[in-house]
Amino acid sequence: MNLKNISQEVNEIVLKVGAYIKQEQGKVKSKEISDKSLNNLVSYVDKTAEKMLVENLSKIVPEAGFLTEEETVVQSKKALRWIIDPLDGTTNFLFGLPIYSVSVALTQDEDVLVGAVYIPELNELFYATKNGGSFLNSQSINVSKTKTVEASLAATGFPYYRFENMERYMTMLEKYMRTTVGVRRLGSAAVDLVYVACGRFDFYFEFNLNSWDVAAGLLIIKEAGGKTSNFEGSGSAFSGKEILASNGIIHDFLLDK
Repeated sequence: MNLKNISQEVNEIVLKVGAYIKQEQGKVKSKEISDKSLNNLVSYVDKTAEKMLVENLSKIVPEAGFLTEEETVVQSKKALRWIIDPLDGTTNFLFGLPIYSVSVALTQDEDVLVGAVYIPELNELFYATKNGGSFLNSQSINVSKTKTVEASLAATGFPYYRFENMERYMTMLEKYMRTTVGVRRLGSAAVDLVYVACGRFDFYFEFNLNSWDVAAGLLIIKEAGGKTSNFEGSGSAFSGKEILASNGIIHDFLLDK
């Protein structure tokens, strides 16, 4: 399997899907928006974008299954899978905010082989292959060299539909509000992750995500020299249920122990 060639094909597909999403911004009517769950919106744009991704990605690696947010295709438990979030930041998109993204990863079990995150409004394509480095629009990227939490800029995502970890989250948020340069909330986990990878953020933390939110970003951060884990540092962030991503230098100081 030639990961570099696969990555190039994935990038072309992601760019086309991103262009479609961008051209639809401002066209979605309120009656065309539905609630999947509390504060979790979806429109025809999410679903159409996902169908476009599935149709084209299935031609690259026909034997791979799919895990997708909108479930427009049969969900697979195959070891080799495409993990897709066709529109990460749907609420931003629907309200005319420019921070949203397309996220695609090819995985072997929990090993991410190829990842791509495209931000259409900024024309920023982040991508990586296993052991091949991370890139932004063909330029190699690396995590920041910030050495202390006190000098760092953090990113987070607010709990919006499951609140059982609210107390723990608020404790962490207050801690980092008091001990960092600042905390930002952009509204797209995939964007947060690639911004850690290129050094715009020094670290990022969030609860209650899913694999499609984080899979591509995990690889892009790793290949850029960063580190990801759950909050205790004892396990993987692949499920998205707990994710701490950093430049690696300050990671141990951030762990919730």
